[in-house]
Amino acid sequence: MSISSASPVPAPEAPGAASESSPKLVEGRFRRVFVSTFITIFLAELGDKTQVTTLLMSAQAESPWVVFLGAGTALVATSLLGVLLGRWLARRLQPKILDTASGTILLGITLWLLWDIAHL
Repeated sequence: MSISSASPVPAPEAPGAASESSPKLVEGRFRRVFVSTFITIFLAELGDKTQVTTLLMSAQAESPWVVFLGAGTALVATSLLGVLLGRWLARRLQPKILDTASGTILLGITLWLLWDIAHL
């Protein structure tokens, strides 16, 4: 291969030169957030009361696809509510406060469930 036919090597970019809105960065960020959200929600929903209720309603209904559409629409609506509320809170509170509050709430729920189990 001659030097004249070799493709030019692009000059290395300075650190921070790539804009945050470059298509590769946006696509990578989208994929990472989408996959982590899907896996987290999918695993959290497996076997929960909503899934069991949907299973029972589908077993009793003459039209399981109508149950699927109703359950899917309800999940989308509650997810939209969660996203909008989360975005609203993120604009008003610092990330550290949100982390502390969510951790405290989850710890409180855990203690409440343990208390409930211990006093059956």
